Amino acid sequence: MCGLGLVILLLAGDALVKGAVNLSLRVGIPALIVSLTVVAFGTSAPELLISISAVLDNAPGLALGNVVGSNTANILLVLGVPALISTLDTSECKTRKTYVFMLIASVLFIGLAFTGTFDWKVGLILLAALAFMLADAMREAMSHRRASKATAAETLDEVEGADPDMPWWRIGGFLALGLVGLPLGADMLVDNASIIARTYGVSDTVIGLTLVAVGTSLPELATTVMAALRRQADVALGNVIGSNMFNLLAIIGIASFVGPIPVDPEFLRFDLWVMLAASLILFPFVWLGWNMSRIWGSVFTALYVIYVVAILF
Repeated sequence: MCGLGLVILLLAGDALVKGAVNLSLRVGIPALIVSLTVVAFGTSAPELLISISAVLDNAPGLALGNVVGSNTANILLVLGVPALISTLDTSECKTRKTYVFMLIASVLFIGLAFTGTFDWKVGLILLAALAFMLADAMREAMSHRRASKATAAETLDEVEGADPDMPWWRIGGFLALGLVGLPLGADMLVDNASIIARTYGVSDTVIGLTLVAVGTSLPELATTVMAALRRQADVALGNVIGSNMFNLLAIIGIASFVGPIPVDPEFLRFDLWVMLAASLILFPFVWLGWNMSRIWGSVFTALYVIYVVAILF
């Protein structure tokens, strides 16, 4: 079952990248913007499903651990592994503004965590911040769309493997396959991994920070690997940044309406700060024009392994 889930994830990730890139071409919106919205929300679907289910099952530690652990995994693992396969040309990605939004979302999330509980009032604040960021992204997308007619030829040259004449039904099919297949594949993997973990008496919080976090980050990993192989670093980086914002603002924001989510003191002492540190590591790649080479890929991956070992032992 785990192997089948992984195959579904890889195929769905490829379909979602194809659909997102070609959708951006058809409507005149940069692939980065599509990655920050359609792709990011689709690959965050497993986190949403897991978190709501965890709150309903009276396991809030798993819900919070899932989001915090997934955000750390998204940067160190989801960007690290693809960089090991193929250098990500992040120097050309225009992600400064959205990266700042992700940092603001991270700081806001950490600040609200110190209230002790994510309840519906805190959820309203998180969802309001998400609405503001999405509105800004849509405004920027519409502005680009109006100016895109003059640069359409350049856009086509920049997006490898894109088909500007792809029919709408085919684009919709790719997006649907990706959005349905990613959470399905992740769910199969997470269910089996969680059963194994519980057999050995591991706590819900640790399961959320490790096995479930990695499992629900597999859609991002599958999408990012495919984007890296297609030389579409903007899709890869945009997917991670957008997914992290959705995880913090939308996932916990929505789950808090299902039931209160108390914050384990260990999150305040360690895990939230690791998540923030991982986000800050992206600074030179976003602001200084560094490319994410195989060396950096190995560093990111090694840091994630060290983090997991620290949690488990």
